Amino acid sequence: MFMKIFLPDHENYQGVRRINIYLLRALFFLIVIFVGKDSWTQLLTNASSLAPIEAVTWSVWAAFSLLSILGLIYPLKMLPIIFLEIAYKLIWLAVVAYPLWSAGKLEGSSAEGLTYVFVWVVLPIIAVPWKYVFKTYFKK
Repeated sequence: MFMKIFLPDHENYQGVRRINIYLLRALFFLIVIFVGKDSWTQLLTNASSLAPIEAVTWSVWAAFSLLSILGLIYPLKMLPIIFLEIAYKLIWLAVVAYPLWSAGKLEGSSAEGLTYVFVWVVLPIIAVPWKYVFKTYFKK
């Protein structure tokens, strides 16, 4: 019974393994809870004191958390949200964190805290059903 979560589910999830569906839902849940809490708190309590570009950032993350609610219900249809998460984190790690780290300036910098959060990008990379992604987005 337990092993069924590792088998492709052709009946409900287009051949995607249930473990991937559960991991995707867990990711969407974490986005709703953590990103949603932080972004909506900032917007609802500090909106008038935020710089316009900072308010845009918090608004994007608030929208990200709202759309992730749909990901809880339709994890495969909302995969592009996870693609966005993977892309922005990998770009930030490559363009911001890596140069600081290679120059020995990451430790103690304002980027250090985000680096520790963004290296967890490995979790969405593991959760994504890549075979389904290539079949759905690239072969058609």
